[in-house]
Amino acid sequence: MSGTNQSSVSEFLLLGLSRQPQQQHLLFVLFLSMYLATILGNLLIILAVSTDSCLHTPMYFFLSNLSFVDVCFSSTTIPKMLANHILGTQTISFSGCLTQMYFVFMFVDMDNFLLAVMAYDRFVAVCYPLHYTAKMTHQLCALMVAGSWVAANLNVLLHTLLMARLSFCANNAIPHFFCDVTPLLKLSCSNTHLNEVIILSEGALVMITPFLCILASYMHIACTVLRVPSTKGKWKAFSTCGSHLAVVFLFYGTIIAVYFNPLSSHSAEKDTIATVLYTVVTPMLNPFIYSLRNRSLKGALKKVVGRVVFSV
Repeated sequence: MSGTNQSSVSEFLLLGLSRQPQQQHLLFVLFLSMYLATILGNLLIILAVSTDSCLHTPMYFFLSNLSFVDVCFSSTTIPKMLANHILGTQTISFSGCLTQMYFVFMFVDMDNFLLAVMAYDRFVAVCYPLHYTAKMTHQLCALMVAGSWVAANLNVLLHTLLMARLSFCANNAIPHFFCDVTPLLKLSCSNTHLNEVIILSEGALVMITPFLCILASYMHIACTVLRVPSTKGKWKAFSTCGSHLAVVFLFYGTIIAVYFNPLSSHSAEKDTIATVLYTVVTPMLNPFIYSLRNRSLKGALKKVVGRVVFSV
């Protein structure tokens, strides 16, 4: 096949997570519940940070951006799956599939970059507490978030254009609930070697560089905390990073398991489980992970919930 897009496939079939009707109904209820929990939890964090002046700090600014990205991330995949179940259809157009893939991976990249930015914030807070205000200015915080959006869009645009050049000739069934890059590459009747090389090189660089920045930040944090004489002081310093570390391990563990292996080693079942973890479970858990370990945020959330309850 030629490199230009001569696809005879005008739409794809999203087979979902199960083909058994009873399991489909159960999965619909489960995913709807997780989606509502994701939206509610993350919107509450955004509302709490925006309304409580005590939370107008770089750490919570980045956290509210992460919550916004997670709301968008979940809304890119789950509503389409729920709508297909209600309408009794599995189809998604070719352009709709590429659009969904674009936004899925743009928000994956944004999660990736924001986690690295948040690690840098914790590094400055723990290792240079006296210079924190001077270093983490509003301008720098806004610049890091804006730069993350630009880098994420440029990276995903490259992969989307490479996918658009492929041809899809016969089989159009995607054994997934959204348009993921791995099953799409398997369906293509073109040579996908360039796509795989770019994913394993440029894509890996985009994911691994922030991860290495996170590791470097926490190595410096650990060295600084270990020099603190009191056990209470050490625990207090580490406790400010625990929530972020939990999210980092959950996010990167599933991403690496899915994408940074040769295409031949992938199985639909393992990929589906891992992608459900990072596209559905992680955005849902993030608000709980951060709020359960943070007294200031818990206090702000109680105020927000209290205002909402009394206003109803």
